[in-house]
Amino acid sequence: MKNLLLTTAMAFAMITPVYAAGTHEGGHGHEKAEAGHGHAEMAAGMPGKADDVSRTIDVTMRETDDGTMIFEPASFDFEQGETIRFNVTNMGEIEHEFVIDDVAGNAKHKEMMAAMDMEHDDPNSVRLDEGKSGEVIWTFSNAGTFEFACLIPGHYESGMHGPITVSETQASAETVLAQADVEYTKGTIKKVDAEGGKVTINHGPLVNLDMPAMTMVFRADEAMLAKMSEGQEIEFVAEPVKGKLTVTQLK
Repeated sequence: MKNLLLTTAMAFAMITPVYAAGTHEGGHGHEKAEAGHGHAEMAAGMPGKADDVSRTIDVTMRETDDGTMIFEPASFDFEQGETIRFNVTNMGEIEHEFVIDDVAGNAKHKEMMAAMDMEHDDPNSVRLDEGKSGEVIWTFSNAGTFEFACLIPGHYESGMHGPITVSETQASAETVLAQADVEYTKGTIKKVDAEGGKVTINHGPLVNLDMPAMTMVFRADEAMLAKMSEGQEIEFVAEPVKGKLTVTQLK
């Protein structure tokens, strides 16, 4: 059985010649470091912290009698913001790996691995010999459809991949809808008082506040004021904050 599986996988792998060997460390735009630190966020999310894990899922990797290679479960559904611990066990007879990425990212790295015999060493993956176990802790910070896969040459083609669906949380959806309903007002900045935390704007009607066009002084936080300069044409949203008219959004 093991020889049959190796022969099948090698048949796929030989489509592209092997040029070199190495460890694929940081190949997904990450630097290997403590989980949750020092990693750029990927489309599929980012490394999670053990303290933030909301649930743990057991994943097995194995081969079937007909030579197919599979993950169990075959798909996942999460909510945006969830941090998941994947307990991964290789119950097969040959080496396998578990990699999280989007479909395009997996396709790119599958091609790289077909051209070069290398091993992933990234926080979004774990590679295991037969009978071994490991884990991946991952935060799904973005909504969308992603993929988990084994990118060892020939394994993906033998069935080792599945979808990850991350649904937008209700709070995120409500925020998007609220932002879509906001009506921006056009104006010209007359004066910026960074020290006083104020900005003077000659503006059109403030529809959300039922106020006519005029020149007014608004409050603004430091980050907002840093984007402003005298004479600048802007579109903004002003709202009462602690009894003071405050610029809350700017574009």
